[in-house]
Amino acid sequence: MQFKISNIILECVKGDIAAQQGFTAIVNAANAQLKRGSGVAGAIHRAAGPSLEEECKALAPIKPGEAVITGGHNLPNKYVIHCLGPVYGIDKPEDKLLSNCYFNALKLAEKYQIDSIAFPAISTGFFNYPVEEAAKIAFKTIIKLIPGLKYVKRIRFVLHSERDLKIHEEILTQMIEKVKSP
Repeated sequence: MQFKISNIILECVKGDIAAQQGFTAIVNAANAQLKRGSGVAGAIHRAAGPSLEEECKALAPIKPGEAVITGGHNLPNKYVIHCLGPVYGIDKPEDKLLSNCYFNALKLAEKYQIDSIAFPAISTGFFNYPVEEAAKIAFKTIIKLIPGLKYVKRIRFVLHSERDLKIHEEILTQMIEKVKSP
């Protein structure tokens, strides 16, 4: 599924975040120490190789809502933007912290003149953020930022399951309809 808003493509696909050919940057749903871990962080670190974790050492630790950037190493992407999402029910205010992940990732993308970026559903795995609520926060934040984006022209959400893809597609469609209606 794909939408165009102000000449920026916003899309959702099912797939592997560590296998996003043609994207300048991917986003890692990182842990505070920026280590390998499991889930998204594990997949990205495995695909990038040990040099990614080595580069991350100097940037850790990060706090919920923060983002840092590294090279892509063995990934097909030039950059990895690492965001620490909030743990649902623990890190407060979790909605603001999750929104900050998307805001700060896009801020870094603009700073590095990145034209395309792929996001996972930050905090919805091990950090237990409800997928529907997280998708609403992510899309609301991104749609609000789109008019100010100068370099980013393509934003992709890469979802791990068919269920998560369906939820993201439904929420994105609803939000796009709200933006288009008077």
